[in-house]
Amino acid sequence: MLCWTLCGLYWRDVPDGAAHFRGRASIDAVVGAVSGAKSARNQPARALRATALSIGARFRENRRPYCAVCRFSPAGALHRQRLHPPSDFPDPRCCVACGRLRFSVRSRYRMNFHEYQAKELFAQYGIAVPPGRVANSPDAAVDAAKALGGSQWMVKAQIHAGGRGKAGGVKFCKSLDDVHAAAKGMLGTRMETYQSAGRALPVNLVLVTDATNIAKELYLSVLVDRDSKAVSFIASKHGGVDIEQVARETPEDIHTVVVDFVEGLQPYQCRNLGFAMDLAAKQVNQLTKIMLGLYKLFNEKDLSLVELNPLAILEDGNLAALDGKVNSDDNADFRHAELVAMRDLTQEDAAEAAAVQNNLNYVTMDGSIGCMVNGAGLAMATMDVIKLAGGEPANFLDVGGGATKERVTEAFKLILSSDKVKCILVNIFGGIVRCDLIAEGIIAAVKEVGLKIPVVVRLQGTNVDQGRELLANSGLAITPADDLNDAAQKAVAAAK
Repeated sequence: MLCWTLCGLYWRDVPDGAAHFRGRASIDAVVGAVSGAKSARNQPARALRATALSIGARFRENRRPYCAVCRFSPAGALHRQRLHPPSDFPDPRCCVACGRLRFSVRSRYRMNFHEYQAKELFAQYGIAVPPGRVANSPDAAVDAAKALGGSQWMVKAQIHAGGRGKAGGVKFCKSLDDVHAAAKGMLGTRMETYQSAGRALPVNLVLVTDATNIAKELYLSVLVDRDSKAVSFIASKHGGVDIEQVARETPEDIHTVVVDFVEGLQPYQCRNLGFAMDLAAKQVNQLTKIMLGLYKLFNEKDLSLVELNPLAILEDGNLAALDGKVNSDDNADFRHAELVAMRDLTQEDAAEAAAVQNNLNYVTMDGSIGCMVNGAGLAMATMDVIKLAGGEPANFLDVGGGATKERVTEAFKLILSSDKVKCILVNIFGGIVRCDLIAEGIIAAVKEVGLKIPVVVRLQGTNVDQGRELLANSGLAITPADDLNDAAQKAVAAAK
């Protein structure tokens, strides 16, 4: 049966008030309306497809675009996947294909999970993991080891970074005293690894698991591959802490499986991958079960990355996920409250976490000039001009289209949370909000925050002259700028 839904036939109202169709349309209705045909039922599928493509191209400017996550083409082609009815996603910011909120091309933040949380998710989808318990004190770690039984355990620091083994965050323990000592040496400390981006992360929890005898370590991950525009599996028969070295030195040992988003992951693809990794027949069957479970988990929880490293072959020949990494897509947080509840703010940059709570896009950088801009593209251009003027930006900060007093105040607080900031450059385009209102918000925010450092403000847009006049007569340490180059030069000079 030919797909009855046209990709992207969701219209907005245009400025002149003309009514446009908003919702779902059958091929018959749309082809009939646009081409004047009485009926499209007797047209061959190829003709219908060509007509649909033409319609999509003609109405391209009025269509709600798709998000960068689901990666569906905005060219107006027939959608090969069932679309949800419009009532499922009443928010106009939602992608019409997948329902994700389209805040920007790049997610505002990527939520990570601890290893123990990842293993809980794995177990829910039938993926074998060794038993383990979480502890927040040395005594609790000993109790966890006793509850697990056995005579050998692993104590693993729980932080949002890989490379813990090389940083001393994974200890093999042969006695309860060893468990106590290992937990005591980790808890309450901060750990920096080669994957923590130069930050020392706090160790508030440890995971105590059974120590298993490993015959071989494998690698398996699933992610969204932007090159193929599809979910892909990456695997290797060489796993463990040196997987990056394997990718560099022997790339032929890295295998990729691209999943067709209509057919989904097929068992034969899993079997082919297992044979390519030189697994035995029993292990191939187990790998198939693991991959199908991972694919289901990946899609149902709207994840962006799942990594099993190592996926181990135990001495008894069975496969088990001994370590795991999971990242979720923040655009789908609104429908996964259970994942949001797992978020550990102590593992994130404090300023970036606060920005998320205030619906701001903020990224910490190493410079001395704080930036407050409305619009991600303008913010990036502002940072480029600061660099060209000889300065270094201290942050990326997008306050969005409506630069209200409240948002500007929170933005100032975020910027001032860094003691490196010597000057703040505000670059606002008054397209949605008038420049005089923006200037009033900036003045009120500066007074409320009690700024002690120079502020350079460049305004452009509606009522820009009135806005500049308000800033100049405010009596505050606010320096107006005529254009972006002028603003960057004044900010660099003030920061020295």
